[in-house]
Amino acid sequence: MAVGKKIWIVPDCELPDEGEGILKGHESVIIVNDDVADAKINVTLYFTDKPCYDKIEWTVKAKSVRCFRMNNPSDMSGFTVPKNTQYAMKITSDTNIVLQYGRLDNRQVNLAYYTTLGYSE
Repeated sequence: MAVGKKIWIVPDCELPDEGEGILKGHESVIIVNDDVADAKINVTLYFTDKPCYDKIEWTVKAKSVRCFRMNNPSDMSGFTVPKNTQYAMKITSDTNIVLQYGRLDNRQVNLAYYTTLGYSE
């Protein structure tokens, strides 16, 4: 049996501007699929002041890892995530996966980078 869970929530998302310096601000979701089958994943974005968006689909091949960047519309099924806007993500998969969220925020010269595991049920 593959490790992980099928439902994940990342409550604190906010795509920053590219900011200053060589490294550019961004968000990413890294998914490990430990299963023998490809993972078919649906993503829902929740916003404070507008309806949720639920037309994002990802695939992570069996026994592999993949990184999805929120600032890359091709990673978001063509959706452009608004910058500097609070939102949350729900990630559901047809197989167990492990998910990690990361944000590089360098809107000032003292950049901040952090990662966290989402909440899973």
